[in-house]
Amino acid sequence: MNVATDPRLRAIAAAHPYPLVFATISGAHLYGFPSPDSDFDLRGVHVLPLAEVVGLVRGRETIERMDQQSGLDLDLVTHDVGKFVRLMGKPNGYVLEQLLSPLVVATSPWHDELKALGRRSVTRLHVRHYLGFAKTQWDLGTKESPPRVKPLCYVYRVLLTGIHLLRSGELQANLRVLNDAARLPHVDDLIARKTGGAEQGVLAASELAFHEREFQRLLALLQAAPATSPLPEVLPTAVARDLHDFLVRVRLG
Repeated sequence: MNVATDPRLRAIAAAHPYPLVFATISGAHLYGFPSPDSDFDLRGVHVLPLAEVVGLVRGRETIERMDQQSGLDLDLVTHDVGKFVRLMGKPNGYVLEQLLSPLVVATSPWHDELKALGRRSVTRLHVRHYLGFAKTQWDLGTKESPPRVKPLCYVYRVLLTGIHLLRSGELQANLRVLNDAARLPHVDDLIARKTGGAEQGVLAASELAFHEREFQRLLALLQAAPATSPLPEVLPTAVARDLHDFLVRVRLG
């Protein structure tokens, strides 16, 4: 079953205090390697009423909720559409992955238009997001004793997503799909270990030397990718204008 059709998730989205542009599933479920005990990362965009944007009493730009209902571990984060559109104007891979996630829990008439704008917002500068995230995940994961499988899955996911994005202009966050093209047997092994075990499954310390070589190899490919990328160097002026126009239309209803 598509996890996005889980009625518990849909009920949580429907109970949001503000209208939603969309709510999608991110995290391990989106990345293709959820463990049996993985939580659900629900991400989305809400629309504050105009009075809570221009008045003295301002609405919440970010709403977060961590909860456990009917055995469902949930981490919910939504941003007001204004904040989200501002983030889209920056090289922010997080928001694009949330926006373009195929695991859609809630949608609206604005969702497809925003997705189209998201695809037009990708630039070579997005390499910074994926380089920074990959290095952070690697540093955090290798400091653990014993090291865990989960951070390493995230390292490979981020590197392969970034390389694919810069080379093709297509955002693909699912590590299984990415590795169909990359054909790295050790990635398939990590996915099998992550999805077949507990969230805290560990690696043998002796495995790290091999993965460090792979990390450095893929990192170098990602660093080199902007030089031959078909993506624009910076956000096109026309896209920035269309993001502005979109936000105004949403605000005015």
